[in-house]
Amino acid sequence: MALLIDLFGYLSIILHGLTIGAQSMAMGGVLFLVFLARPFAAALPDGAALARRTGVIAGWSAFSLVACELLAVALQVAVLMGSVDLSLTNALMAQFAVAGLVKAAAAGVLGVILLSPRPAPAPALLGLCAVVLAAAVMTTHAAARLADGPVLLAATGLHILGAAIWIGGIPFFIVALRRLRDGAAFRRVGARFSRISMLGVSCILLSAATMTWFYIGTWPAAYGTAYGVMVGAKAAMFAALLLLGLGNFLVVERLRADPTTPVLRMRRFAEVEVGIGFSIFFAAASLTSVPPAVDLLQDRVTWAEIVERNTPHVPRLASPDHDSLALSELQAQLDAEAVRAKIAPPPAVVPGSGELPARNAADIAWSEYNHHWAGLFVVAVGLMGLLQHAGLHAARHWPLLLLGLAGFLLVRSDPEVWPLGDVGFFESLRDVEVLQHRVFVLLIAAFALFEWGVRTGRLRRPGAALVFPLLTAAGGALLLTHSHAISNVKDQLLIEMSHTPLALAGIGAGWARWLELRADGPIRRMAGWAWPVCFLVVGAILLLYREA
Repeated sequence: MALLIDLFGYLSIILHGLTIGAQSMAMGGVLFLVFLARPFAAALPDGAALARRTGVIAGWSAFSLVACELLAVALQVAVLMGSVDLSLTNALMAQFAVAGLVKAAAAGVLGVILLSPRPAPAPALLGLCAVVLAAAVMTTHAAARLADGPVLLAATGLHILGAAIWIGGIPFFIVALRRLRDGAAFRRVGARFSRISMLGVSCILLSAATMTWFYIGTWPAAYGTAYGVMVGAKAAMFAALLLLGLGNFLVVERLRADPTTPVLRMRRFAEVEVGIGFSIFFAAASLTSVPPAVDLLQDRVTWAEIVERNTPHVPRLASPDHDSLALSELQAQLDAEAVRAKIAPPPAVVPGSGELPARNAADIAWSEYNHHWAGLFVVAVGLMGLLQHAGLHAARHWPLLLLGLAGFLLVRSDPEVWPLGDVGFFESLRDVEVLQHRVFVLLIAAFALFEWGVRTGRLRRPGAALVFPLLTAAGGALLLTHSHAISNVKDQLLIEMSHTPLALAGIGAGWARWLELRADGPIRRMAGWAWPVCFLVVGAILLLYREA
């Protein structure tokens, strides 16, 4: 139970992101089925099969929502009972638990009827989606606010609905594109889905403007709080989705004039839209872990502090001594006191204790050194990627540089734990920040090995090449959930401000590489140049990183 409480914050964000994704696909699948697949079933070649396939995917998405929601409720109830003297019955009566169980029940019924042999009537499907939507709204910031509650509840519901209509519907649109064969069918489905998507986009824009007004309110709150920064990240990814959607809309318009227009680009853009959309879901999940910007009146970061922190300095390429770190000095002091008292020395740090570790100037220098050397690794990767794309055959071994980066981070990222510190490897995983660092190291190593095998021809399976874009994009999305255990709120926010553009550049690199592999023509060529540039951006941000 103690370990569960230690990891609760991070696990709840990850689980909430998965829940939003399953929820959007379940609701989006129902809407796609009711307003596109069924109405076109008789008119499209293989239209009946498309409707059945849509129902099956939506049904399994609903069951995934059940699993995610029940896990989330179980996690929250267990932590509540472990930290507060409450019985199981009382814990299950909390609003989050009631709303979660109602959502799970509605999603379970939805999954059953979607997977049943007999087509369910549209009103039943839409009614169950309405219950899921209402329950989802009751677990958001809006449900906890006394002031402006009705407006915020309506805006939140509209926001969730818009995401389901658009982002949740795109996977089903991709399924439809794969099943269709003639230009007329592509045009009909593309035109209908474009109109549906426009409705979803309108819902998102209207609700986002409303929530921004009530939750953020001012420009200083927008750039000076964690909530505002994460909303900015969501807005940047939303803009990318709009550009991709515009590209698909133009393809649909060309299909009107010429039914033989290729639709491969539309399929590939839709795939990228799904990936970026799910990254937005994890950003949305991160927002639930921080208070709205209007509620954080103290410890906001000023524009002058942001400019000062991000003013370029010469990178720090010399490391401080490990013994000069605050925890090393504290451990040495505890060891000396234990020798005098003839007792076993207590540890200077206990992973997962909830106590923020001590820091001094050497700790700041240690962290900046790590980021700056990591930046050199990433800049080298970006340059080698550009050289390979330009035709330099020897540059294909660039993924091996990432193995060096993974080893560097494994040793250096957390100096108080194994292999440099006294805390053992498995014991250190109780600390959320250490756990996240280990996950990132694993992702980097896996990415390096797979991509080196692809680049050198050792891995020839078609799916092997997709490891690069998927792991890079997943790493960027996970970085949106990353936090630092620092007692100074302003310093913590300034650090996380530098990590947000890193995450966005990582997501951009991953999906640019996806387009290089799966698109054709000018899009493929431009994407081949774009992902190394994204790596150069990441490297530059790391080289400019500062903590003081």
